[in-house]
Amino acid sequence: MTIAPPSATAARPVTTMLRRRIAVAAVGVALLALLGLASLFVGSGGLAPPDVWRALQRDDGSTTALLVRDFRVPRTLIAIVVGVALGLAGAIIQAITRNPLADPGILGVNAGAYAAVVVAAALFGSSLSAGHVLLALAGALLASLIVYGIGTTGSAGGTPTKLVLTGTALGAVLSGVSYAVTLTMPEVFDKIRFWSAGSLQNRQFDTLWVTLPFIAVGVLIALALPRALNALALGDDAAVALGARPGITKFAGIVSVTLLCGAATAAAGPIAFVGLMVPHALRSIVGPDQRWILPLSLLAAPILLLTADMAGRVVVSNELPAGVVTAFIGAPVLIALTRRKGARGL
Repeated sequence: MTIAPPSATAARPVTTMLRRRIAVAAVGVALLALLGLASLFVGSGGLAPPDVWRALQRDDGSTTALLVRDFRVPRTLIAIVVGVALGLAGAIIQAITRNPLADPGILGVNAGAYAAVVVAAALFGSSLSAGHVLLALAGALLASLIVYGIGTTGSAGGTPTKLVLTGTALGAVLSGVSYAVTLTMPEVFDKIRFWSAGSLQNRQFDTLWVTLPFIAVGVLIALALPRALNALALGDDAAVALGARPGITKFAGIVSVTLLCGAATAAAGPIAFVGLMVPHALRSIVGPDQRWILPLSLLAAPILLLTADMAGRVVVSNELPAGVVTAFIGAPVLIALTRRKGARGL
């Protein structure tokens, strides 16, 4: 019997995992392309596929061309961009807090964006528009600055626990303010009710162009962090010993999460479970290496959001918001993942 050298035996699991990661990435690219195309053909109005295809090829001024080019195309692109933002934000916040079940909303970003939109609707009395998207972004940025400012004070600095507690407390306060305004001013709630449920309905190119630069910057920052986040997973002291800078890594991560989650919330409203479920599910499949978790989250999250959006269009005649569908999908899947014996931590 021939015994394999120790080095060959040790290398075999790595090769198997690498093949699995490449396969997951390839399947993700194919699924994203397929669902992105399918999203253009699914929706209300009873448009026949040949008519949709002709409308995509040229704008003949027809109602079909208007629906496809001005509504379905931007809606699909926004679903992809928002999915990318939520997936990356979830992966980063879980790595920074070293909590595999952390959600981007724990920094108060969603609550800040929501409160800004509510206050704007109450003061200006207009419906949601690109201007309100900018206000939502401003609210998200302000909330994150407050959380980071409070959470990093003291001799211990910005520990994950302090940041989470500060974000949770600020989020509760801002949510209370928002609920108080909408309960006392029902007309405000009527203006934002679809947005507050996490809806992609009636989103057009103006929303995409306003939020895209913020998401692009957030993505660039996120994709520069995987090695530092891998070191951070070992603890701050070990990260320093490996040459990483935990303080800078956490600050850059929070900036990225704020830009990504703030812009995504501004564009589509608060959508739950995407940023929480996708990175956690991926760790169960491809392991905890952030060099793979972040790029694969960039693929998997828009797949989930596109699926939820298309399901919401066909389940009921009036459409279910994507945020409602992701909650229906995410809750049982997340419960199943957390109960698995092989579920991975960070």
